[in-house]
Amino acid sequence: MANVDLAYMSVADLSLKIRRREISPVEIIESTIEQIEKRNDRLNAFVYLGFDEARQKAKNAEKALMSGEAIGPLHGIPTAMKDLFDFYPGWPSTLGGIRALKDNIADNHCVYAERIEQSGAILMGKTNSPVMGLRGVTDNYLFGPTRNPFDLTKNSGGSSGGGAAAVADGLVPIAEGTDGGGSIRIPASWCGLYGYKASFGRVPFVSRPNAFGAGNIFLFEGTLTRNVEDAAIGLNALSGYHPRDPFSLDMDDDFSKTLGRSIKGWKIAYSPDFDVFPVDQEVENVVTNSVKAFEDMGAHVEKVNLGIKRSQQELSDLWCRLMIISNIEALEEFKKGGLDIVNDYRNDLPPEYVSWLEKGYNMDIHDIIRDQQIRTEIYDAIQDIFEDYDLLITPTLASLPVENADNGNTKGPTQINGEAVDPLIGWCLTYFTNFTGHPSASIPAGLSNSNMPVGMQIIGKRYADEDVLAASAAFERIKPWHDIYNLIQKETV
Repeated sequence: MANVDLAYMSVADLSLKIRRREISPVEIIESTIEQIEKRNDRLNAFVYLGFDEARQKAKNAEKALMSGEAIGPLHGIPTAMKDLFDFYPGWPSTLGGIRALKDNIADNHCVYAERIEQSGAILMGKTNSPVMGLRGVTDNYLFGPTRNPFDLTKNSGGSSGGGAAAVADGLVPIAEGTDGGGSIRIPASWCGLYGYKASFGRVPFVSRPNAFGAGNIFLFEGTLTRNVEDAAIGLNALSGYHPRDPFSLDMDDDFSKTLGRSIKGWKIAYSPDFDVFPVDQEVENVVTNSVKAFEDMGAHVEKVNLGIKRSQQELSDLWCRLMIISNIEALEEFKKGGLDIVNDYRNDLPPEYVSWLEKGYNMDIHDIIRDQQIRTEIYDAIQDIFEDYDLLITPTLASLPVENADNGNTKGPTQINGEAVDPLIGWCLTYFTNFTGHPSASIPAGLSNSNMPVGMQIIGKRYADEDVLAASAAFERIKPWHDIYNLIQKETV
């Protein structure tokens, strides 16, 4: 029978028990498989299961441990990867539940799969995401929505929603998230997790045939965990130079060493709305109250205005235009291979996505130049803040979780506080740092009146990942959130 205590054990604690031979990799993987089989149907988090491979890798891990071989920092730890632009040889890759790709089999590794296995972790399968990642919720026509463990009628957030639900529900202690507009931090906020997006270049993002595609709008690999220490362990495993990523940094840091740092004397800027977002009052109340914890730790917090002149509607449209360029490139590669998804399988694509495809195909060079200039305005506004402050804090999202639809096309809110927002991304205060490349995390700030998690976004200076992790760990010490997982229904439904 699956051990619930084991299911909610951290990566750090599991690793220690494995190294002390108090529990074996085989026992952990068998317990994980039982937990997934028991609970995944209620969540729809995993959409592909690689149990046979996981069992064999667990046996190999146990043999290596018992023979005294050198082992990696994640030796025997179960994890999950995402079903989007994330590949593992022999496993299907549907790019977020596109029905025409249900039998599309990958022949290569993404960075997460490659490096997480090199560190000793064991992949259990792939998790759900939306079509091409172009929205902040997880739903699609092939697999349907991923449900939020705190309320199964609600969505988990996206696009890494399957991984977030799996971690929050105790199926795995760490899962892959990729982030093009908040796709790690959005589901972390709604599922009560710690979601970390590193500085651009810290974790390689290898894409082909266009090695420079991750720079059109900054794209990231990262992790979803239940605590800050596990995120640092994951970042240690994923970060570092990669010869096939022209943006990757040749830096070798141990991010676990920064977690005990004091933030006394730090200057922290707080923006309750990033200047332009309407924010649900419950969300703002929770985050505003939680920011005070930094003052209790000796930091100085000031409310700021960034001077952003563009409307949130204009900026969310900008994000969609920047993202659709990369999406079109991927779809054109399938077309070269004989699969014309746009024309022959258009019904596999949500209407909102088709609309952005049409706009993207009609863009010209002047549109692209203008969009990068607007993006630069946001970069400058955030950089101006960091001339005077060590961190910038905002709510992660402007709303609480939305209800799941029954047609495969769940969307975010269409208005907040009476103001219209784009239901794909316009309620997410996350995508600004995909314009800019700053490190940012979503950390559980508290619960709403209906006991739904609320996330707080912590943003650091470019390449100051240690600052974000140190502040996050300090916050976790003074306002621990781990009891919130007790609210998750422990029985299957």
